[in-house]
Amino acid sequence: MPTRTLKERFLHATGFEALAILIVSPLAAWIMDKPLFQMGALAIMLSTVAMLWNMIYNAGFDRLYPPGVAKRGIGVRIMHALGFEGGFIAIGLPIAAWMLNATLWQAFLVEVGFFLFFLPYTVVYNWVYDTLRQKLMARRACQA
Repeated sequence: MPTRTLKERFLHATGFEALAILIVSPLAAWIMDKPLFQMGALAIMLSTVAMLWNMIYNAGFDRLYPPGVAKRGIGVRIMHALGFEGGFIAIGLPIAAWMLNATLWQAFLVEVGFFLFFLPYTVVYNWVYDTLRQKLMARRACQA
């Protein structure tokens, strides 16, 4: 199976973040009793940073577990999601504290809430993406 191009990595990350913003912004605004605009702005800021992190992290992941070569079962998917989200918490913590005018502890609690959403979301999104990609590549191979 061919490796992912920069264009495909951008599509993967953009799809991941756009769907996440549409789900998490209203949910976080409701749970935290904050204005949707404020939570949306935070989600967009963190999403932009996460998109860059996503491309970097997944490029490294593909080197360790090449698509179509290494088996990516549920255990690998869970490790993938934990690694991504753990790294992103470290990156996003000061951003969330600044944008919410909160302490690092309060921002950490917000990040934990996001983590509880994004961990299963990351596993499911990447599993579905890989499954659809594999089917598309197989179809292209049959047509060629």
